[in-house]
Amino acid sequence: MGRPITDLASDLLYSELPDDAHEVLRKLGFTERPVNARDGRWFTVRIMPYRTHDDRIDGVVITFTDITIAKNLEAQLREKHAALEKVVAEEAAKPT
Repeated sequence: MGRPITDLASDLLYSELPDDAHEVLRKLGFTERPVNARDGRWFTVRIMPYRTHDDRIDGVVITFTDITIAKNLEAQLREKHAALEKVVAEEAAKPT
């Protein structure tokens, strides 16, 4: 709190964080994206303008939601889908 965002140390593979934070402040919108960490975990990073009680913009709020389980399940489903597509293609190619 009260420090430049570039002072933060992180294991996230998210070099665009300072640029995204500046863009949120410029447009007064929000941004949200999935980001990988060095240890293989995944997070949804959401950046929003911080509004004071008197409705002044005074920085950004960044939230991190761990989505590792969902990302792992998604990868497993993609693998199973590809395997099933291969089986279907092989069956379709067989002479009748």
